[in-house]
Amino acid sequence: MTNPLYFSCESVQADGTVATRLLAVPPSKFIIAGWTGRDTAAIEHHIQELEALGVPRPSAVPLYYHAGRGLLVQSDSVEVVGPDSSGEAEPALFFAEGEWWLTVGSDHTDRTVESYSVAVSKQMCPKPLATSAWRWRDVAGRQDDIQLASRILEDGRWVDYQQGTLASIRPLESLRDGCFGQSAELGSFMFCGTLGAIPNAAGKAIRPASSMEISLRDPARGRAIVHRYTVKAWPVIA
Repeated sequence: MTNPLYFSCESVQADGTVATRLLAVPPSKFIIAGWTGRDTAAIEHHIQELEALGVPRPSAVPLYYHAGRGLLVQSDSVEVVGPDSSGEAEPALFFAEGEWWLTVGSDHTDRTVESYSVAVSKQMCPKPLATSAWRWRDVAGRQDDIQLASRILEDGRWVDYQQGTLASIRPLESLRDGCFGQSAELGSFMFCGTLGAIPNAAGKAIRPASSMEISLRDPARGRAIVHRYTVKAWPVIA
């Protein structure tokens, strides 16, 4: 059995108070949903970003990529091979205690491998996850207001890398049900898509960084889920 992941999970009670409990969730299945933008133009923009890196166009929209459940990590550092990987913030759903929960993860991906196979690239890097979560049914009705963002450490300072709301992504329950239907089991995980990267001064959008911060913010309740991790890139040895 895969070692469990641990989440500090918040749920809103009938009286409006928030209860927090620790859940241990052993991953049983891990799906990465791709090409999940709600806006056709935004999808095309992201496809073109990746095409600039040599990534072929998807065969369908959205797509569901199966990934190894052992790739999910909650550490503050990850190890990769080569200099060409980068992360991207994604809302992440998981099933535990008979219901779905929302957190944030990073679909850290080897961009060189991605240029010839997106499916293979999904297996190449650890996928960092935050250690906090919100009960999905508490936020589902206002998911479009949830803010998704990331920052990277670049030239010695933190810069905005992605910024937007879940309104840019297809409704998460539609992505979830399109894959799991009614058959979710304990430890089902899904990454639900991302936002385009903000170009730097040189005009480069998707790019590697030594450190990344990913976040979800809930303006209605004034709370946030934030996770920061560093990247150790090992040399490619022939």
